[in-house]
Amino acid sequence: MEKFVTLSAVAAALPEANIDTDKIIPARFLKTTQRTGLGKHAFDAMRYLPDGTENPDFVLNQQPWRKAEILVTYDNLGCGSSREHAPWALLDFGIRCVIAPSFADIFFNNCFKNGILPIRLPREVCDELMGDAQMGSNARLTVDLPRQVVIRPDGEEVPFEIDAFRKHLLLEGLDDIGQTLNHEASIATFEKRLDQDKSWLPTIHFD
Repeated sequence: MEKFVTLSAVAAALPEANIDTDKIIPARFLKTTQRTGLGKHAFDAMRYLPDGTENPDFVLNQQPWRKAEILVTYDNLGCGSSREHAPWALLDFGIRCVIAPSFADIFFNNCFKNGILPIRLPREVCDELMGDAQMGSNARLTVDLPRQVVIRPDGEEVPFEIDAFRKHLLLEGLDDIGQTLNHEASIATFEKRLDQDKSWLPTIHFD
């Protein structure tokens, strides 16, 4: 998983509450178990017209927000089903940070597991950041995870809270597998000791 330390990027404003996971990635695209390739279908029903062409009114189809890496939206982002494909689709599109007043719990947890930083900020602050985002490429937001601040284009710093352990995992780029591999030496020592202490156990070979 890619480390998240400091991100300075174009932010896209999506002023809508209760964006569910089916809006983020429709169910018909859930057949894959790969984490890549879903970005082109992120917000599919909002990004494309019935004939398959791009909806010119949708923010992520407009410059400079086609390259947005930060998404600012309203309450209860990621509600609905628990599909992990939702953060996969956002990440594959290029989104590394989502800012909202609140998130659905499972979506919130899945963001951390996939290297996306979800930031909870009050509604009125999200409104201000959306105003910044609508100024375009000259109004980049900076997210400084070590210092736990979002820096607005005018230099104002907006602090945010994050669990210390989750912060550590993002800074180190550790997902569930990465956390386990951090203990690889201890696991190897345990297995060696088990082989010695329980030598009477049958050895299973997977050929």
